[in-house]
Amino acid sequence: MIRLLLLLICFVSVANAKRPNVLFIIADDLRAELGCLGDRHIISPNLDRLASRGRLFERAYCQQAVCNPSRASFMTGLRPDTIGVWDLKTHFRKKYPDHPTLPQLFKQHGYETICIGKSFHNTGSLGDPASWSSPAIFNEGPHWADTVANKLTQKPSRKKAPVTEKIAHSDEAYWDGEIATKAIEVLGEKRDQPFFLTVGFWRPHLPFVAPVKYWELYDPSDITLPASWTAPANCPEIALHDFREIRGYAKMPKRFPLTVEFTRHLRHGYFASITYLDAQVGRLLKALDRHGLRENTIVVFISDHGFHLGEHGLWCKTSCFEYDARVPVIISAPGMRQAGRSSDSIVELIDIYPTLADLAGLPIPEILEGKSLTPILNEPNADVKQAAYTQHPRPAYYRGQPEVMGVSVATKEFRYTEWREFKTGKTRAVEYYDHTKDFRESRNESVKAKKSIGPTLLNEQFEPGPWSE
Repeated sequence: MIRLLLLLICFVSVANAKRPNVLFIIADDLRAELGCLGDRHIISPNLDRLASRGRLFERAYCQQAVCNPSRASFMTGLRPDTIGVWDLKTHFRKKYPDHPTLPQLFKQHGYETICIGKSFHNTGSLGDPASWSSPAIFNEGPHWADTVANKLTQKPSRKKAPVTEKIAHSDEAYWDGEIATKAIEVLGEKRDQPFFLTVGFWRPHLPFVAPVKYWELYDPSDITLPASWTAPANCPEIALHDFREIRGYAKMPKRFPLTVEFTRHLRHGYFASITYLDAQVGRLLKALDRHGLRENTIVVFISDHGFHLGEHGLWCKTSCFEYDARVPVIISAPGMRQAGRSSDSIVELIDIYPTLADLAGLPIPEILEGKSLTPILNEPNADVKQAAYTQHPRPAYYRGQPEVMGVSVATKEFRYTEWREFKTGKTRAVEYYDHTKDFRESRNESVKAKKSIGPTLLNEQFEPGPWSE
């Protein structure tokens, strides 16, 4: 009997050893602007290196450009409308109490699931203990608290949080450095189970803070300025917003539009934050190699949504424009074909869940609304879908329920958006941007919408009519 038990334990250990580990890295507010995406002004050598040994998705999109709805969506594999999450306070468990999240699915199939950093939204009530084998760490707290200016005070507050900060400290002066250090410790631990390690970095989210050495990698005079400083021509007012998030930080000018000098300063801080984030990713990847885990670990890097840095006269997120909707996605899987080749296939963040389940050989829940990207991992030119869908309410930060919902569809050729009344479904405004000649969306050509398949594609996902209560 003892011999049989030992054989069984040995069999389980061997079976687990063959199952791939997962390192799931999430950035916060990182738009699709990296060296590997052709943006040579961005210093991102480690993410560029990851792209060179994996698949970079050049046309990847979030489902809503704000933290909680986006994260709840890709962690459940369900769209914001399905889970009823469009704000920063609603928990997806309210509507789907028993739905297995992405890490929870792996946990149910013998994986040790670990969370270090921000995975779900960063308030305690919006975490999800059921997803993890042990309590998550570095996953809660306000972003403004992660400044040295606040850490040196007894009573940290948002009013004292500078919008930018550059200090002569080590990487561990900020949470992302601590998160990387802890994640490296976890990678070095011995275990009998395969792991699903989620590492959620807080940068480059506001405030734009990084050790001074990352700021000094950029010449302030070389910092690029917004491609466009004003709203798109013929743009409906409802498509814009008041970018209140950045206004709430200390040392922000009271008057907008910002000067060229201060705009360049903020962009400098954002770029330095990206490079600081990139360095922490590099530390993780080196640890993966050092511990001999690379050959049996799937590495995924994503951002929860994009960001405006003065383009369209906007700052921050909460719109349906390309700058907010498009995100970087990199997947590196053991034995993948044509590693290093990028793909311009349309993909969405909700596709991450079924893709990872597929790669690990786990059953994919039928309820999921994304599609596995394994065909594109095998062949970069493959397509798994025709369009990507993004939405956002108005007001951007509403109370009770929205007045209007913006619903948007993007293909390789265009972006089409409708702003629909939440209670009636009536369309208030329409946008159409021709991506074949206007990828930066500088002119709304809504007249062309009637001649395109935009309305048809949009209604395939967002049926005309009111949203449910």
